[in-house]
Amino acid sequence: MALAAFASGVLAQETTDDWDATVDAERRLTAAQLEFSNGLGIAVRCVGGRYDALIGGLPPAAEGVETRVLTLRFGEDSPFEQRWNVTRNPNLAVSELPAPFARALRRGGSLQVMLPGAGEGGRNLRYVLDLPPSSAAIDRTLEACDRPLVDPRDAEIQPVDGSLPEGIQWERPPQVEFPSRNRYESGFAVISCLTRPDGRLRECVVESEHPIDGGFGQATLASTEGARVRNAADRAGALPVRRIIYRTNFRDGAVGADAYIAPSSRLRRQP
Repeated sequence: MALAAFASGVLAQETTDDWDATVDAERRLTAAQLEFSNGLGIAVRCVGGRYDALIGGLPPAAEGVETRVLTLRFGEDSPFEQRWNVTRNPNLAVSELPAPFARALRRGGSLQVMLPGAGEGGRNLRYVLDLPPSSAAIDRTLEACDRPLVDPRDAEIQPVDGSLPEGIQWERPPQVEFPSRNRYESGFAVISCLTRPDGRLRECVVESEHPIDGGFGQATLASTEGARVRNAADRAGALPVRRIIYRTNFRDGAVGADAYIAPSSRLRRQP
């Protein structure tokens, strides 16, 4: 998953005024990436039908830490926090919501990445990146994974607070089963859905999963069929149609769900 892997000699790579584009038909990989003089690199990619967004070159995450919080700011927009995942490479962070992040990158401009407490003496560490607009490279990655170039639902995502949207509770939480054919002991998947007035979930998609070939996304997606939500204040009351996002953690054959509103409320809508 290292960003450098995208630039290996076996891949077809294009360097233009756009982001650097990489295509590997054999691996079913389509990627767009940038490397910066401060050591950071950003990549978005579709590989095997799954979508990823990565930031590399970060200070290493503490040993044993599975997630880290990044504070992001696009242009003059308000900063917002996002929870990113730590991989075996402690200098690499993987987005829980890669497609909304990629859509926000398309317009280019300034992006600030701040890591709370990661600087010398526990100070916040801030990177300021100048992103070129992407007229084709990022679009190709989204299209390769059948992700929309514009999704108005991006504006509905709220900051993470450990709960479902205000006014909504689980009536019947998702019951996720550990994938039976899986060579990985641990992983995660992040799913987004829209609620129906009757409490069922619709238009559910796998936003991210890791490892991408572990089957964790499909296992979590299957669990949405039996899940139900309800009006928190009035069990018989009308249920608002809202977008919900939840993460399922898999470890040593066990499953744990973490329902939350994902941290991307201030991602800009794209034209």
